[in-house]
Amino acid sequence: MKNILLLVAVAAISLIGCNQINTPLNKVVPQVEMEKIFNEIKTPFKYGVVVQHPDSTKMVDSPTIFRKNDIWYMTYIVFDGQGYETWLSESDDLLNWESKGKILSFTENTWDANQKAGYVSLINTDWGGDYTVENYQDKYWMTYLGGNTAGYESGTLKIGLANSTSLTEADEWNTNNPPLLSPEDEDVRWFENKTIYKSLVIRDSSKHTGHPFVMYYNAKGDTANYESIAMAVSDDMVRWKRYGENPVITRGKGICGDAQIAKIGDIYVMFYFGAFWKPGAFERFACSYNLINWTDWEGEDLLASSEEYDKKYAHKPWVIKWNGVVYHFYNAVGNSGRVIALATSKDLTK
Repeated sequence: MKNILLLVAVAAISLIGCNQINTPLNKVVPQVEMEKIFNEIKTPFKYGVVVQHPDSTKMVDSPTIFRKNDIWYMTYIVFDGQGYETWLSESDDLLNWESKGKILSFTENTWDANQKAGYVSLINTDWGGDYTVENYQDKYWMTYLGGNTAGYESGTLKIGLANSTSLTEADEWNTNNPPLLSPEDEDVRWFENKTIYKSLVIRDSSKHTGHPFVMYYNAKGDTANYESIAMAVSDDMVRWKRYGENPVITRGKGICGDAQIAKIGDIYVMFYFGAFWKPGAFERFACSYNLINWTDWEGEDLLASSEEYDKKYAHKPWVIKWNGVVYHFYNAVGNSGRVIALATSKDLTK
């Protein structure tokens, strides 16, 4: 009887080991799956400009889209010469947007006095989901690009943390927190010790990293004078630590930045933009089974310049699927200045 039990135990252990070996979590996403994802997320129809500042000298940038109480909301940033501030707008249909006002404004004598470019955290990442924002510890959360030097992304930029009990009103968020990550930190890595740019925080309910909160952000190094996408993790949204020794997405030149995460089936999709490792700025994507190991798409751009309003750059994505239509919001630079434009999977202009 003991021998039989021993054989059963050995067989069980062997089966577990086999399952571990064959787990897809660390595998490259096959090309056939990458092509399926591309066909699911592509948006060949340019709808046009959806958000621009009434003052053409001011530049609009970096859309983040979420939904609450059957209304769509967009945070975006405005550069007016002094630096970045964060604004909020709303929409009933994802096409027509009305500004509600500022939610992160300039301050005086703070580490982030002249730069507050915010990105709402903990948005539901399910593809075709409800795109709601998680209220964690009775607050809504936002990370932001912060700095005290005036100008366009000038000086040393760091990642700040803001929170608010209000998500849909144009009220100032609390920014009385020290920077979460800085290029001056002791544990800074070789590719991020010059400056840090946009960040995105999601909840990972599967805890692939061993932590419930994951941050992606793009950064530049002193010797690595190009932007790559990196990771950090947290257990409480307040204390963060860097994850891994190297970037998760990089080309070793130009820019890879502004990650957004969606989950399609068992595959995580990272939308991001590329620039200057080939001409212009354009939208790309990568796929993963575990949020850590990413397979970069090597095919055609997900989105590229084609219209007068995005003839210089078509970049900085936020992509959702709603009622069977894929909406790809992006920062367009062309004859309308720096604005937010939209491309879709179906022609909505007819």
